This record gives sequence, C-alpha cells and structure tokens, in this order.
Amino acid sequence: MQTKIADSRGRINLGKEFANKIFFIQKTGETEMKLELAAVIPEREMWLHRNPEARNALYEAIGRLREGQFAESPPDVEQDEPWIEELED
Repeated sequence: MQTKIADSRGRINLGKEFANKIFFIQKTGETEMKLELAAVIPEREMWLHRNPEARNALYEAIGRLREGQFAESPPDVEQDEPWIEELED
C-alpha cells in the first residue's frame, strides 16, 4: 500500500501508467473511494451496444473479414435504396 497526499486542489497523482486514462470514481464509504478504469462510448454509437442483434452481426462480419471471407459480388445499392432511406443518420 502506498501513501499519497492530495494537493491544495484535491488532486492525487496516480503515476505515469495512468496518465490520460478515464476513471469511474465511486465513494464507497465515509473514508473510502473506488477508482475503476473506464471507456467512453460516443452517444451516436450507443445504439450498437444496446442492440444485441446488430452487435452480433457486426462481430460476425468482422470475423469473416479477418478470415478473408469476402462477398462474391458487390452489394445491389438500387435494391437496398428503400431500406437505406429508412435509416437515421
């Protein structure tokens, strides 16, 4: 266990290994806090994380690409246009 002293602005230096990292900070008791490394997801991408079907389809597609499995023919944009128009930006 290490001892650190907060400066006059309440900051504690965690060291270079944690530089530019994002943390969740939770006060767990009157004299305790918990720091947990975190990742931030842009709000415009949250739909993917909330939609298991879309997320799984994406992971499957990425897996196929990594294995070098590509489509035999290009997509039919004209056929897909009505469906594409329904998508939100």
